[in-house]
Amino acid sequence: MAITDFLPKEYGYVVIILVFYCFLNLWMGAQVGKARKRYNVQYPTLYAIESENKDAKLFNCVQRGHQNSLEMMPMYFILMILGGMKHPSICAILGLVYNVSRFFYFKGYATGDPMKRLTIGKYGFLGLLGLMICTISFGVTLIRS
Repeated sequence: MAITDFLPKEYGYVVIILVFYCFLNLWMGAQVGKARKRYNVQYPTLYAIESENKDAKLFNCVQRGHQNSLEMMPMYFILMILGGMKHPSICAILGLVYNVSRFFYFKGYATGDPMKRLTIGKYGFLGLLGLMICTISFGVTLIRS
């Protein structure tokens, strides 16, 4: 039995959107690396200390923007993978909304003003909520079958 026998062809969009997020995550990690050099924060220091580094807040905002994206990634991935099995096109659109909002979440956070992360970044939660609904729908379908 081939995988295409039980997954809709539109599931390919889900896969592509997830890989797009992987590239976004790599880009965010690179931005943290650049910020380490710019603000002189050496490895393995995760967060700079304000009493030791005048640019600590700027670095910490870049770092936090990436770390928050990493914290949310497992939930996002599992909701995309499972919800996309029943609703691939909807999940792909919601995933794209999430990815784009994550980019702006990170860019806003990296300004050094944490509130700017929510300008466009707040819409990522709508994407996650939609993915949760799609995944619940998939779960209910499995229970009823």
